[in-house]
Amino acid sequence: MRKFIFFSFAFIIFLNASSQNIWPAAKAKTWYAAQGWPVGANFLPSTAINQLEMWQADTFDTATISKELGWAQSLGMNTMRVFLHDLAYQQDSAGFLQRINTFLQIASRHKIKPLLVFFDSVWDPNPVAGKQRDPKPFLHNSGWVQSPGAIALSNDSSHPRLEKYVKDVVRYFKNDTRIWGWDVWNEPDNMNGGEYNKQEPRNKLYNVLILLQKTFDWARSQKPVQPLTSGVWWGNWSHADSLKPIWKVQLNNSDIISFHNYDSASEFVTRIKWLQRYNRPIICTEYMARGNSSFFKPTLGIAKTYKVGMYNWGFVDGKSQTIYPWNSWDKQYTAEPDLWFHDIFRRDGTAYKPEEVEYIKMVTGKKSK
Repeated sequence: MRKFIFFSFAFIIFLNASSQNIWPAAKAKTWYAAQGWPVGANFLPSTAINQLEMWQADTFDTATISKELGWAQSLGMNTMRVFLHDLAYQQDSAGFLQRINTFLQIASRHKIKPLLVFFDSVWDPNPVAGKQRDPKPFLHNSGWVQSPGAIALSNDSSHPRLEKYVKDVVRYFKNDTRIWGWDVWNEPDNMNGGEYNKQEPRNKLYNVLILLQKTFDWARSQKPVQPLTSGVWWGNWSHADSLKPIWKVQLNNSDIISFHNYDSASEFVTRIKWLQRYNRPIICTEYMARGNSSFFKPTLGIAKTYKVGMYNWGFVDGKSQTIYPWNSWDKQYTAEPDLWFHDIFRRDGTAYKPEEVEYIKMVTGKKSK
């Protein structure tokens, strides 16, 4: 008990000291207003099953990236949320940095500024660099991997390696205005379900809590011109007293507040109102799950009214197979579902729902009302 109390007290001091370097709210608002309303998707090229297949040299597919970012530009999208991976950096740091630069060159040609994500606690906790497995048919995100993986997360000796990854990437691009911002950690307290839950480290949340704060500090130490964020994604954020420790680290260290919402439009508005008390710009870095009553219409239009930036999950139906719902891990599918869960385009560039594409264009101003 004494050790726990000591740790809690020490961590509170550490947290308060670390969060003092957060952007002032006025700076965040001024910066956000200068960017224009951000709207985009979570982007993975259709030829990649996960972050490693996207970024490793043998499978870095610039032709597909350029083609699909062109489709994003045609919708009026001006940003994309893109996941990096620590193992891609460890495997080939110089090449990894150069491939990010190449990606930014392509994105810039399409007038898109990405939000880059360092770490992710979702799906397979055992990532391995090198050739990635083939997709399991009809299964949602069958090959997506966590970063850092369970082994690294359970071992403090991995922290210097992870610190070098974060600092080197931010240092290299800290003055690069082609980048919209840095998303420090995706869903850090996600324990996953099914077989993946059984493979999670027993002390995952404790380790993530420590490493999450360190990651904010590592990134901020490089003094980037871009903002930092990490999005809360579940639970009750309506009052300070309702916040769990990880949520406090996320919200207290974010220059721009971010969140996820895969629920109805009314619930989406409720979440926005909860987060307005921080008096900072807000972005929703994941939404749109048709089978869960989260749709482009009217959610995207509501977000524009509230000046909340938006990134829907999924873009092109590809190796991630996110047209299938979350429950494909429990229920067997044998063909394309009538109602796609995520994604906007087929691989040939045709829209799954042309009326959705027209609505997105109308809201972004790409098409007159």
